[in-house]
Amino acid sequence: MVIETARLRLLCYAPEHLLALLEGVPQFEERIGLRAAEGLRDFIVSDEVSPAWLSQLRAAKGADPWVHGFAVVHRESRSVIGNAGFKGPPDADGMVEIAYGIVPGYQGSGYATEAAEALVAFAFDSGQVHLVRAHTLPTSNASTRVLAKCGFKRIGEVVDPEDGLVWRWERTKEPA
Repeated sequence: MVIETARLRLLCYAPEHLLALLEGVPQFEERIGLRAAEGLRDFIVSDEVSPAWLSQLRAAKGADPWVHGFAVVHRESRSVIGNAGFKGPPDADGMVEIAYGIVPGYQGSGYATEAAEALVAFAFDSGQVHLVRAHTLPTSNASTRVLAKCGFKRIGEVVDPEDGLVWRWERTKEPA
């Protein structure tokens, strides 16, 4: 599955892409057939890979946009410059949470905004989602500007078990 934007292609990761990235950049580039922008692996792969996540990834039967996320591909250079995706499938209330990031060498050019907007459009077009949510650190930063540009409204603060106090942002689907 691929989502096309003006400057980007969001390519749904297959489990083997993510497993190759855990092995190293050469394995990832060979498996996905694209170049990895400098710093991509360190940007996406943390030091602590959850054994449960790794087990789920190995057992997965194919690419799932709600679970595996998307490689953010810069169309002109054919380089993977970031990651974007959902923190799971839509819940019973039709809500999904998005996350996204662009490697430092490509930041500041609107790519995160373009990727986030593509995720929102995909979610709403699926017919399963009525609310898209995101969380940011509780201070004005690049991510808060991305969300504001994408039509999200800051609705309050919550405590995230991993990140502590965060700002909650939401965008609802416009009536047809």
